[in-house]
Amino acid sequence: MTPVSLNRRSLLAAGESFLVAGGVTALLMAARAQGLAPTPSMPGGANNYRKGAPLVDRIGKGGFWMSGTVRRAGDGAPLAGQRIQIWAHTVEGEEHEPQSHGATLTDKNGVFRLETPQIIPVFGQPHGHLAYDSGEFQTVFLRPVMRSAKDKSLEAHFVLQPV
Repeated sequence: MTPVSLNRRSLLAAGESFLVAGGVTALLMAARAQGLAPTPSMPGGANNYRKGAPLVDRIGKGGFWMSGTVRRAGDGAPLAGQRIQIWAHTVEGEEHEPQSHGATLTDKNGVFRLETPQIIPVFGQPHGHLAYDSGEFQTVFLRPVMRSAKDKSLEAHFVLQPV
């Protein structure tokens, strides 16, 4: 067996051969063909979901921020005007209570942000619930868990698949 010598010269030569053979173009084309995969709906994410929760400026007295983005599967384009419902177990109410639910719309960049009361742990895990359910895209429920009950914000990102 002949030993392979890896030095700067051999690595440059190998890289040049790769480029000449169209390797980079092939890799880029493969990446574009796959596109951005849709977000799977999380088990348990629909727990205490309330269809048609109202659009609100804030849930309760606030103090905690739920935010994220909404993009289209495939090309990753931001989706404006998409309705995201948010609910959680907070210092002001439990996640099954109507006052713990609200919805917001994404802006022109597909970004949403809604202030809620501080989320507190339920069954040892501080977490929020978010849902996209407007019908143009497949319904997705998310249940992100906070690193610490002392966190003041939580993010969730949706990549939606058209129906």
